[in-house]
Amino acid sequence: MKLSELYWHRITPLHILLWPLSLLFGLFMRIRKLCYWLDFFPTVKLPVPVIVVDSITTKDGGKTPLILWLVDMLQTRGLRPGIVTRGNLDNPGNPEAVTKNSDPTTVRGKALLMAQRFENICPVWVGGDPADVAQALLKASPECNVIICTTGLQHPRLERDFEIAVADFSESSFGNGLLLPAGPLRTSIRRLHNVDAVVINGSQKYHYDTREWAPTYFMKLVGETIYNLSKPDTRHPITILKNRKLYAIASYENSQWFFDQLLQTGLQSDLHTVAEDHRFVEQDFYDLHAEAVIMPEEDALQCQAFARDRIWALPVEAWISGELQALVLNQLRTKFADSDVLNELFACSANDSYAIKKKKIYWYAIRLSDFSH
Repeated sequence: MKLSELYWHRITPLHILLWPLSLLFGLFMRIRKLCYWLDFFPTVKLPVPVIVVDSITTKDGGKTPLILWLVDMLQTRGLRPGIVTRGNLDNPGNPEAVTKNSDPTTVRGKALLMAQRFENICPVWVGGDPADVAQALLKASPECNVIICTTGLQHPRLERDFEIAVADFSESSFGNGLLLPAGPLRTSIRRLHNVDAVVINGSQKYHYDTREWAPTYFMKLVGETIYNLSKPDTRHPITILKNRKLYAIASYENSQWFFDQLLQTGLQSDLHTVAEDHRFVEQDFYDLHAEAVIMPEEDALQCQAFARDRIWALPVEAWISGELQALVLNQLRTKFADSDVLNELFACSANDSYAIKKKKIYWYAIRLSDFSH
């Protein structure tokens, strides 16, 4: 367990001293939410549906691959989603579009990954206030008819039509159960009761009482192909790196699934973890005595400016039950049945049932056993 996990996982005299601040933080969040509910503070209602995907803890929890899956799913239904996420590192406030050519030293890796993955088909915007960023995105890309917001659970100003909470099932899932700053929670665990869906990332060997939660769906993160940063359009099976002297490096947020994937594939390598906000520079790779360096794609994209033949990126893919797809689509249909905003979605309704049923059979027959590992 990392030092930061150890801090969140325990209750020490320091946590007891910080506990009153956690109570004040929780009180502030409840008062702010009440003010929006009573219309003391104005909310922003967009002309298109808004889907919020977020975690209740300081950890990402697998949110990014879930968003990639969600965008792919909506696009296959003829929709044109846009992504609203956190601000860049140097200018966190003003709304700004992210492209594959954005400076990786100033833009967060997650935003850069999404922009590169969905180049020219799904705009990605960053900024401080999700409502302002979403409005700027729609003004610049009026063809978008669905907004996916990655920071919405704690931002009631932006009205939403569907909420997905990501829960990481691991040894330190919810830590000591306290709110910030004494614990890792950004909102109470009870928040999982009133979202529309909870996506669980992790192994089923960790058991939590989910009976009062919203409907839950398991997600498994996998990486089966890699590409060299100098040739990003060419994919290879990850097994081509077997029998090479490897050095694996990942930011803390991506380290667990990444290192697990390497071990499951049978790759032997030195493992190294860096802080989540670490900015990679060429000097980081000078003294590595290895034939190849492998990194999660999100981290590797920060190294494009000095990419060498020995740096490889491992993209992550989310496997999720087709039942979540059905829930999202049906909820959007219900809320926008009298609107022409989602004509494309309704036009696809005849094919949804068959496609979802087919995916469910594949999911349970082929992949369900993987959760026991």
